[in-house]
Amino acid sequence: MNENTIWTNKYFVAFMAIIACILWGSAFPVLKITYAELQIATSDVSARMLIAGARFFLAGLMVFAMQKFVLRQPVKMSRTSIKSLLWLGLAQTGLQYYFFYNGVAVVSGIKSAILNSIGNFLVVVLAHFIYTNDRLNFGKVIGLITGFAGIILVNWQPSTSIGWEFSFRGEGFLVFAGLTSAIGTFWAKSLGRSLNPVTVNAYQLTLGSLLLIVLGIPALLEGSLRTTPLFWILFIYSAFLSAAAFSIWYTLLKYNKAGEVTIYRFFIPISGAILSTMLLPDEQFTMTILVALILVALGISAVNHWQRSNGKEVEIAEK
Repeated sequence: MNENTIWTNKYFVAFMAIIACILWGSAFPVLKITYAELQIATSDVSARMLIAGARFFLAGLMVFAMQKFVLRQPVKMSRTSIKSLLWLGLAQTGLQYYFFYNGVAVVSGIKSAILNSIGNFLVVVLAHFIYTNDRLNFGKVIGLITGFAGIILVNWQPSTSIGWEFSFRGEGFLVFAGLTSAIGTFWAKSLGRSLNPVTVNAYQLTLGSLLLIVLGIPALLEGSLRTTPLFWILFIYSAFLSAAAFSIWYTLLKYNKAGEVTIYRFFIPISGAILSTMLLPDEQFTMTILVALILVALGISAVNHWQRSNGKEVEIAEK
C-alpha cells in the first residue's frame, strides 16, 4: 500500500483525524495545569505570553524539521510570500493566542473547550459574506442554531440571580480568539492556493510567535517564572501537540476533500471536556455541560456535513 493510498483510506483518515482532534483537545487541561504549576497569577499577562510565544516558536521549528527531513519538501519562501505570512502569523498565532491564553486563565478547562468551538460556526457565517457559492442554507442554519445554543447554555448558570455568567476577559477573550481564528482561516486558505499549506503553517506559527515573545519580555527580564521539571514536560508536549496535530491535519487535507476530514472536528470539544474532567481536580462534568457539549458537537457535525454537501472546502486552524 503506497503513501497516497494509506492517507485516503477512510478508516485511516478517521483514525488520524480523531488523533489530531484529541491532541488539540488535550491543550485545554495541559494549559490549566501549566498555569497552576508555575503559580501564574490571573493578572500576569506577560508570563502567559512568554510561555505561549516560546511554545509556538518551538512548534514552528518542529513543523519545519518534519517538512524538511521527513516529508523531504522545500521550506524556502520568496520575500513577497514571507511578508504575507508575517501578517498571517501576527493575526492567527499572535492575536488569536493572546486572547486564547488569557481567556483560558479565567475560564475552566471544560468551558474553554466548548467555547473554543465558536470559531467553527463563525467561519460558516463569514463564508456566507465572503464566497458567492458558499451561502447559508437550511442545514447550516440548523447547525448554527444548535451550536450557538450549546455555547449559550454553557454560560448559563441557574444558581446565580441573573442566570448568565460571562466576563469580557474570560469568555469574551475566547470569543475574540474564535473570531481571529475564523478570519485567519480565510487568509490561510487564500495563501494555501499557491503555497504548500504545511509550509504556510510552519511560517505563521514561527513568525506569529514573535509577537507573543515580545509581549512576554517583561516576565523574562523580571525572571518571575520559576520552572519545574513538570513544566518542561508540559511545555514540550504543548509544542509537540501543535506540530503533530497540524501536520496530521494538513496531510489529511492534502489527500482528501476538506469535508471528509473536518466532519470529525466535533471530537475537539468532546476530548477537551473529558480530559479536563480527568486531569483537573476542580472541574466537574455536570448535566448542563453534557447537554451543551452534545449541542455543540451536533452543530459542528451539521455545518461540516452541509459544507461537504456543497463541495466548499474551508479549513479551520486549531490549537
